[in-house]
Amino acid sequence: MTDHTDIRSGGPLPETSLSDLPPGRWALLRWLVSSATLNVPQAASPVAFSLLTLSLTGDASRGAALILVMTLAQVLGAVPITRLGRTFPAARFLQVLIVVRTLALILMAAMAAQGVPFVWLFVFAALAGSVNGAAFGYLRSILNSLTSTTGLPRALGISATLNEVTFVLAPVLASGLGTISPVFAILALALLGALPVLLVPHIRSVHGGKVQAARTSVLTPAVALWLMCGAAGGATVASIEIGAVALALEFGYEPALAILFTVPLCLASVTGGILISIYNRTLARRTVVLLLAFMAAGAALAAFQLSLTATIVGAVMIGCVLAPLGTYYSLVLDTLVTPDKRPEVFALLRTSNAVGVIFASGVLTAFSISIALGVVAMLMVIVTMVVGVASLRNG
Repeated sequence: MTDHTDIRSGGPLPETSLSDLPPGRWALLRWLVSSATLNVPQAASPVAFSLLTLSLTGDASRGAALILVMTLAQVLGAVPITRLGRTFPAARFLQVLIVVRTLALILMAAMAAQGVPFVWLFVFAALAGSVNGAAFGYLRSILNSLTSTTGLPRALGISATLNEVTFVLAPVLASGLGTISPVFAILALALLGALPVLLVPHIRSVHGGKVQAARTSVLTPAVALWLMCGAAGGATVASIEIGAVALALEFGYEPALAILFTVPLCLASVTGGILISIYNRTLARRTVVLLLAFMAAGAALAAFQLSLTATIVGAVMIGCVLAPLGTYYSLVLDTLVTPDKRPEVFALLRTSNAVGVIFASGVLTAFSISIALGVVAMLMVIVTMVVGVASLRNG
C-alpha cells in the first residue's frame, strides 16, 4: 500500500488494514445517508419551531427562543454526554442518543398538541439539543473504520455536500409540512432524523480498535486552534444567514428576498463540497490559510455593503470555502488526538460551530447589521492571522 502524509509532521500515516473495514461500499453509503439525515431536525427546527409557536401563541419569535435553548443545551451537553459513551460501542451509543432526541421531539409535539404550558416545550427542546454534539462526534468517529486514510477527504467532502443539501431542503420541507400542521411537521422531521438508528453501520469496537483511554485533556493548544477556526467560520456563515432579512431591508427589498443572500451562499457551499470530493486530498496548511483569508475577504465585502451585487459576491466567497475548510478541520483533528478521544473532539468541533452561531446571533441582536457584520469580519481576520502565524512557527 502507498504511504500517506501525516498532517502534523509530514511523516507517514499508519496504514489502515482493509481487513478491519466493513465489507463493500454499502456500509459507507449507509454512513453518508446517516450523516445527511442526522442533521434534518437541526436544519428544519428554525422554521418548524417558528410555525409551532406562531400557531400556539401568535408570536413566531418564540421559535427563536426554542432554538437558542436547543443550541445552548448542545454546547453544554457535548463533552459530558460524549464521555458517557466511552465504554460502549460507538454505533450502539449513537443509536441511543438519536432515540433520546427523537423521543424528546415527539413529546414536544404531543405536549404542544395537548396545550400544556409553554415552558415544557423549552424542556424538551433542551433535551433534544443536548445530544446533538455527541451524536455528531460518534457518527464522525465511525467513519474512520469505514474507509482508508486516502478515502477520508472524499468521504468528508461528500458528507459536507449532503449536509448543505440537507440545510437547504429541510427548512423547505418543514414549511410545506407546517402548512398541514406544525405538530405534524415536527413529528415527521423527528422520524426522518431517526433514520440513522436503522442505517448506521456497526463496527467491531468503540473506535475500530481497543485503545486505552488517555487521561490528558483533549483540548490541547493545537486542537483549540482549529476549534477556534470552526467557531469563527460558524459565526461568519450565521451572520449572513441570520442577517439576510436585515440585509434585504438595507437594500430596499422585501424581507422575502433574503434568499438573494442565503441561496447563493448554500449553492456555493454545495459546489465547494463537490470540488473537495473530486480533489480527494488533504489540503496543505498554506492553502488553508489562503482559504481562511478568502473567507475573511468575503465577510469584509459583505460588511461593507458596497452594493447588492458585491454583498452577494461576499456571501458566495464565504460559501465556496466552507466545505474545504470543514473537511480540513475534521482531518487535522483526526490526527491530533488518540482514537478514544475522537468522538469528543468531533463533538467539540460541532459545538464550536454552535458557539459561533450564538456569537453571531448576539452581535446581530445588539448592533445594527452593518456593525455586526463588521465585527464578525474582524473576528475572521484575526483568526486567519493567528493560523498564519502558527503555520509559520511550525514551518
